[in-house]
Amino acid sequence: MMLTRIKKHFILSAALSLSALLACLHLVPARAQDLDKSPWPTKGWLTSPPEEQGMDSSDLAKLVGYGASHSFDSLIVVRHGRIVTEAYYAPYTGNIVHEIFSSTKAVTGTLLGMVAKDGLLDRLDHPLLDFFADRRVANVDDRKKAITIQNLLDMTSGLDCDQGIEGGKQQTMVDTYRSSNWTQFILDRPMAHAPGELFNYCNGNANLVSALITRLTGKPEEDYAREKLFAPLGIADWHWDRDPQGLTTGEGELFLLPRDMAKIGYLYLRHGEWEGKPLLPPGWADVLNHTLVNMHASWDAKLNYSNFIWVFPDKHAYMANGKDGQLITVFPDLDIVAVTTSRKFVKLEALIDAVSGAVKFESALPSNPNAAEELASAIKDAAVEKPTPVGPTPETAAAISGKTYKFPDNNLGLKSLILQLTDPRPHLEIELSLRNPAGSSLTYDTPIGLDGLYRKGAPALDGLYPGHIPAAKGTWLNGQTFRIDTQDIGYGTQIKYVLSFNGDKLNIRRTDEEGWEVSVDGEQGD
Repeated sequence: MMLTRIKKHFILSAALSLSALLACLHLVPARAQDLDKSPWPTKGWLTSPPEEQGMDSSDLAKLVGYGASHSFDSLIVVRHGRIVTEAYYAPYTGNIVHEIFSSTKAVTGTLLGMVAKDGLLDRLDHPLLDFFADRRVANVDDRKKAITIQNLLDMTSGLDCDQGIEGGKQQTMVDTYRSSNWTQFILDRPMAHAPGELFNYCNGNANLVSALITRLTGKPEEDYAREKLFAPLGIADWHWDRDPQGLTTGEGELFLLPRDMAKIGYLYLRHGEWEGKPLLPPGWADVLNHTLVNMHASWDAKLNYSNFIWVFPDKHAYMANGKDGQLITVFPDLDIVAVTTSRKFVKLEALIDAVSGAVKFESALPSNPNAAEELASAIKDAAVEKPTPVGPTPETAAAISGKTYKFPDNNLGLKSLILQLTDPRPHLEIELSLRNPAGSSLTYDTPIGLDGLYRKGAPALDGLYPGHIPAAKGTWLNGQTFRIDTQDIGYGTQIKYVLSFNGDKLNIRRTDEEGWEVSVDGEQGD
C-alpha cells in the first residue's frame, strides 16, 4: 500500500477543456415553486443565484478567486439546500471522483453511528478488546483493556502512534502501510497514555473502527456504506481502497465526487435525516452539542474534535478534514455546506470566515446583476488552464531523448525512465516495481506538454489508480536541468520532478505539495 501511494504520486497527465467542464456540471436549475420547499439532492442538486439565498455573489467571486490562487480543484457552496456557487479548476473537472484523504474518517464515523442505530453496537463506551477476543493482542495492560469505541472516535485511545500531525516523522503510519495486517499492527501497539487522557491523531483508530464495523455487520465497511449511506443519498460513483486483509480502509482512500461530498455534509446539516427518514441516532449529527475533545493544536488552541470531525466551536462550524484541503464544512446556524478539494493546504479558519462572510441575510436579497456577472466570470476563468513560462530547448534535449535510465532500489519504486522529447508527441515512459507479486512491475507512457500546458494521459485501468488521469508539463531550467510538473487529477497531488543530467548519469529530485523531497540517482543502461 505504501508503494501504491508512492506510485500514485509518480503518475503524470494533462489539461481539460472548458467545454468538457461545462458538460460535466449537469446542473439542475431551481424553479420558483421549488424554492419554498426543503429539497433533498438525492437525484440531483438544485441551484440558485446566491442572492436568492441571502448570500453575496461578489464575496463568493472573491472566494472562487482565492481557490484559483491556492490550488483548489473544486469549490461548492450550498445554502438552504441549493448550490449557490460551484467552481472547478482546470485541469480538474467535477465528473472525476476525488480522493478525500482523511475526510474518509468522518464517513467511517458516520457509518459506525448507523451501526449503532441498527442496534448492532450496544454502547460507545464498550471496551474495544471485547470485539477482538479471538485475537492474540500484544502489550495488553489495564490501560489497553480500558480503551473504548468512543476513545477511537475521539483519537484518545492512548495507543503509541506517531502520525506527524505536529511535524513528526509519521513513522507509525509508514510502518502500518508496510505491515501485512493493519488491524493487528495497531492492536499490538503499546500504550503511551491512559485512554481519554490525551488527544493523539492516529490513522489506526479509524482503521480499527472499520474492522469493528465489519465484525458487527458481517460485511466490509464499503459494502455496509453502499447499503446504508450511499444508496439512500443517491451516491453512485465512488471508489474505496482495501487493506492487505481485504478490509475497507477506514482512515482514508475514499474517492467521491465533490457534489456527493456535499451530500455527506447535508446529511449532518439535516440532523442525520434524509428525505424525512432518520439515518443516524438522535443527536449524532448535532456535532456542536457533543462533548468535545481539545486537540491542543499548536496552530489553534481552540480547535476541538469529536467522532472523527474537526470542530470550531467559536465559529459555530465543523468539518471533515482531509490532507491538502479535502474539506466538507458544515455551518448549522447558517444552513450552509461548503466543499473544497485541493492540491495544497487550505487555511481552515480563512475558508470558514470567507464562506460565512458572504452571508448577508437569512432570506433573499435584491438581485445584483453586476455581482452575478463577477461570480460567473470567476467560475469561467477557473475552468480555463493558464500556461506557465517555458524555457528554450537546449541541445541536451536531443542527446537524452530516447535513452533508457535505470535505477537501483529506491523509495519511488522507479526502475527505469525514458524521455522522448523530440517526438511529435513528447512523452515519458516509466517502469515502476511492484511488491506483489515480488519482482513484477508496471510500465506507463504519459504525454508531457512542452508549451506550458498540461497534457492528459489515459485514465489508469489497472485498479491501482481508479479513474485518475495523470497530467504533466515540462520545461528546461537550463542546459542540463529539466523540470516536470505533474498532477494526478482526482488525487489532489501537485508534484515537481527536477531531472539533472550529467553525462550518462541522471539525478531526480521529487518535491510534493507539502515540500517533502526524495532524491534518486540512475544512469543510462540497456
